[in-house]
Amino acid sequence: MDFELNELQRHTQQLCREFAARELIPHARAWDEEHRFPAEAVKHLAELALLGVAVPEQYGGAGLDNVAYAVAIEEISRGCASTGVILSVNNSLYCDPVLKYGTEEQKQAFLVPFARGEKLGCFGLTEPEAGSDAAAQKTTAVRKGDSYAINGSKNWITNGPVADAIVLFAMTNREAGNKGISAFLVPTDSPGFIRAKPDRKMGICAAHCCSIFFEDCRVPAKNLLGGEGDGFKIAMSTLDGGRIGIAAQALGIARAAFEEARSYALERKTFGQPIAQHQAIQFMLADMATELDAARLLTHQAALRKDAGVRHSAESAMAKLYASEMASRVANKALQVFGGQGYSKEFDAERHVRDARITEIYEGTSEIQRLVISAGLLKD
Repeated sequence: MDFELNELQRHTQQLCREFAARELIPHARAWDEEHRFPAEAVKHLAELALLGVAVPEQYGGAGLDNVAYAVAIEEISRGCASTGVILSVNNSLYCDPVLKYGTEEQKQAFLVPFARGEKLGCFGLTEPEAGSDAAAQKTTAVRKGDSYAINGSKNWITNGPVADAIVLFAMTNREAGNKGISAFLVPTDSPGFIRAKPDRKMGICAAHCCSIFFEDCRVPAKNLLGGEGDGFKIAMSTLDGGRIGIAAQALGIARAAFEEARSYALERKTFGQPIAQHQAIQFMLADMATELDAARLLTHQAALRKDAGVRHSAESAMAKLYASEMASRVANKALQVFGGQGYSKEFDAERHVRDARITEIYEGTSEIQRLVISAGLLKD
């Protein structure tokens, strides 16, 4: 197995690293404090074809592979975790299912402008009573002639306040359980589509999310993604890919925390020498670096399997599980290296702790990842 990035992947890495240094790192703290959506940065990322990294060029994307996508999300998230998840949602949770399950007409209307970054997408699965239990959907879609009437609500919808369309999941047949869930492509300017105020969150504060309500929201029948009853299958396969993006986001957050802690350890002096000379600090940095490399290998393995077109549910779950929990451990150790300064808003250490925590929750909690992994291990 070749562990080295190819030329295109290295170019993507360098492009994103330079962009993060120039346009994200100098502003990330202010965006976080002000809960400000990084609109200009997202616009510039669209110009670099990073809103549809793995979407073929014929549909407006960059036409790269999923390893390049993971590399891009890591580098962007190293600069700003909020910007990283905005990209991840548009790439993994919106563009990917439209590319995989959409008709040609749907791809032209609901994929091309989103992969180009002219519009932004979101993903509507989670409900107040359907989080980890995704099959417990209560939002309904009832066929009425040549359209569906949708009623219900979704919450924690990342990009929701600014999105132009949503991949929405709703019950079309309650008696069929998870086989009664269908997916729809819904423009956010549809009558009956109502957005609540952006949520106030602990971390990734510049990536806005909100609750969305549907009050007899009419959607043309031609906007059904896949067939009736395909929704649960679409959601689960989409999340398999989405977890690669969240693992890469967690990597970026952890790398930012580690690199800043290492630099601080070389500058900060106690007892007449840099704290990097103390074995306690050296051991923390060694553990952090080791965990980062392990998480990156898991993430790239999952991306390689997706590129190969083979099932990658367990590998994506392993990558997301390990990378997210690793990010929290590394961010907390980095704050410890900073000591009292790390607890201050004058440094980014505390932001990395807050940003890392959500990666253990969204797109499947750590507990759900363990269920996915163990299901594969215990299958006959």
